[in-house]
Amino acid sequence: MSGRVGDLSSQQQEALAKFQDSIQDLLPTLPNADDYFLLRWLRAQNFDLNKAEDMLRKHMEFRKQQDLDNILTWQPSEVIQLYDSGGLCGYDHEGCPVWFDIIGNLDPKGLLLSASKQDLIRKRIKAYELLLQECKLQSQKLGRKIETVMIVFDMEGLSLKHLWKPAVEIYQQYFTIVEENYPETVKNMIVVRAPKLFPVAFNLVKPFISEETRKKIVILGGNWKQELSKFISSNQIPMEFGGTLTDPDGNPKCLTKIKYGGEVPKSYYLQNQVRVQYEHTETVGRGSSLQLENEILFPGCVLRWQFASDGADIGFGVFLKTKKGERQRVGEMTEVLSSQRYNSHLVPEDGSLTCLKAGVYVLRFDNTYSLIHAKKVSYTVEVLLPDKVSEEKMQGLEATGPSPEQ
Repeated sequence: MSGRVGDLSSQQQEALAKFQDSIQDLLPTLPNADDYFLLRWLRAQNFDLNKAEDMLRKHMEFRKQQDLDNILTWQPSEVIQLYDSGGLCGYDHEGCPVWFDIIGNLDPKGLLLSASKQDLIRKRIKAYELLLQECKLQSQKLGRKIETVMIVFDMEGLSLKHLWKPAVEIYQQYFTIVEENYPETVKNMIVVRAPKLFPVAFNLVKPFISEETRKKIVILGGNWKQELSKFISSNQIPMEFGGTLTDPDGNPKCLTKIKYGGEVPKSYYLQNQVRVQYEHTETVGRGSSLQLENEILFPGCVLRWQFASDGADIGFGVFLKTKKGERQRVGEMTEVLSSQRYNSHLVPEDGSLTCLKAGVYVLRFDNTYSLIHAKKVSYTVEVLLPDKVSEEKMQGLEATGPSPEQ
C-alpha cells in the first residue's frame, strides 16, 4: 500500500491513529491537521511513529524560529527582490504548481556581498511556503487534493563562479530544510540546459538530498523543450522554455512571474568580502614558495581554492607537473593558471578551474620576490568530483542527440 489517503493497509491505518494521539498537543498549532498532512510525515519515516513524531516536533520548532505563519508577508531587501532568481509559473498536467529556478544568471558573490546568507535562505523558505499555499488554492479550485510541487532548474550559464563555497552552502542548507521540513512534497525536480559542469555542481548538494527525492530528479537532454511538455502543458510553460505562455505584453520570459537574476551592481554591496574559515595556515619563508600537490585521476574534476595572506601580498599560480613523484621547478611544469601577486591581505582570494587532464596539479604560493619578509597564508583547497550517475545520464542524452525541431 502506498501509505496515502485511500490506500492504507490496516497497519498503516493503525499507525495514523496512534500518530494523531501522540501529537494531540500539537494539533491546534499545525498548519494543517488532516490525514494528508500527517501521512506525509509518516511516509517520510516509513511509518516509524517515534521518528515521525520527532520530525514533526522539530518542524514545529522550525516554524516558530522562522515565523512561518507570517513569512508570506515578509519582504526581503531590494537587492534580493531584484537580483535573486526564480518564480511560480504555471501548473503541471495534474494541477501541481511549478517553480522555475534560474541558476546560471545568478551572481552569487554579488548577492552574498549585498545581503545576508540568512535572508537568502529565508527567501527560499518563503518561496516554498508560497508553493504550498498554491497547493491549497489548487485543491480548492480543482476539488481534489494537490500536495506536491514541481521545480524546474534552468542550468544554462552554470559556471565555476556558482561553485564558490559560500554560494554552494546556501543550496546545501536549502535542500536540508526542504528534506527536514517539507517531506513528501516534491513531485519532480527537472533539470534543463545542464552544461558539462553540472555533475560536479550536483555532487556538492547530493549528500543533502534524500535518496527518495533523488529518484524524482529528471535530467532532460537536447530535446528538453519537447520533453518538458510531457510534464507541463505547453500553455503553462513560458515561451522561453518551449511553451506558449507569455506576459500580457508578449514577453516570452514571463518576467511578471519569474525573476532571472543578473549581475548585482556594486552600489548594493554592504561589504567587500565574505568571512570564511580556512583549513590550513602555513608560513612561506622569505625568498621561497609553498607548493601544494593535488592528484587528479580523471578529467572533469574541479580544483577550488580560497586563501588569505597576513600583512602583505602573495604570489599564486597553478601548474601541472610533467613528471610524477619528484618536486619540479616552476619552469619545468606546465602553467595552467599564470602566477601573479594578489593583495589577499586586504581582500581574500578564491577561485576554481576545471581540470582538463589527469595528473598532479600544483597550487603554488610564491614569496620568492620578498627577500626580507616571510608570509603567513591561510588556505583551503578542495578537489570537486563529478557525480558519476548524472554524468553518465548526460553522456547518454548527448549520444541520442536533440530532435530535429530543437
